[in-house]
Amino acid sequence: MKVIVVGLGVQGCKRRAAAGTDFVAAVDPVNREAQYGKLSEVPPASYEAALVSVPDEPKVEVLDYLLSRGKHVLVEKPLWAAEDAEIGRLEAIAHRNSAVCYVAYNHRFEPHFVRMREVIAGGALGEIYHCRMFYGNGTARLVRESSWRDRGAGVVPDLGSHLLDTANFWFGQPADDFEVYSARCFENRAPDHVVIGSRSSKPQLELEMTLLSWRNHFTCDVFAERGSAHISSLCKWGPSTFTLRTRVLPSGRPSEEPVTLVLDDPTWELEYAHFKGLCRQRARADLSKDVWLQKILRTLGDRAVQVARA
Repeated sequence: MKVIVVGLGVQGCKRRAAAGTDFVAAVDPVNREAQYGKLSEVPPASYEAALVSVPDEPKVEVLDYLLSRGKHVLVEKPLWAAEDAEIGRLEAIAHRNSAVCYVAYNHRFEPHFVRMREVIAGGALGEIYHCRMFYGNGTARLVRESSWRDRGAGVVPDLGSHLLDTANFWFGQPADDFEVYSARCFENRAPDHVVIGSRSSKPQLELEMTLLSWRNHFTCDVFAERGSAHISSLCKWGPSTFTLRTRVLPSGRPSEEPVTLVLDDPTWELEYAHFKGLCRQRARADLSKDVWLQKILRTLGDRAVQVARA
């Protein structure tokens, strides 16, 4: 499959590396490594698919151009549009042209994320009571110096989209009653530390995100009827550990099964392979989850800004 990369920034370079010999050209108005400055300059016959790593605002226009020409698309999360109906319109264009439209959430391919999903689905933990996740990186200064990132809802669409998608991946779509428990602008104009939660979701969810974790880190704790499951770190920030604990009744120290991985981030190659598989199947685009995510993120983002400014 011949692919182009649209937007040759940090993410675009990772996508280019994952594509390997499938890569034929890059489009970027600034990066001199790119072969083209505009998408319209790329001969349509020279590629079958595009890996889109552009800021939120131009995403709809870029996807409209590609999908209308029957090009398969992998686009970085979240799929943002000024109006929710725009996402539905893109889905319809993809259907008419038998084009794949896949929104990338590479953490779904973390080995321990996959195992967490299997443990939950297998029922070993029994009823799941509560899940808390923390996602932190130390990019506050980089974001503040960016011409487009330090505005709006800040960390909410950036890291919050990963956390909400992960909850969806493990448990199914959560309830819509998310609240902003805390939101602050410590170093940035936009919120850079936010805690959100849903009490009526099954399980109850508590999600914390920050740009102020100077050592990038991820943690997850799932508490349940028969034990608990825990993740510490991602492979890219490893070592990454998954711990399964089996409850001792009536109380006592549980038995533990820890598994630690020390390896390079495998998610980019795994996700690209998944995307190629969808393209071979000409899988029908389904952006319903992305419509839900956009609505939740917009509501939470607006509320986070209000709370941070209070």
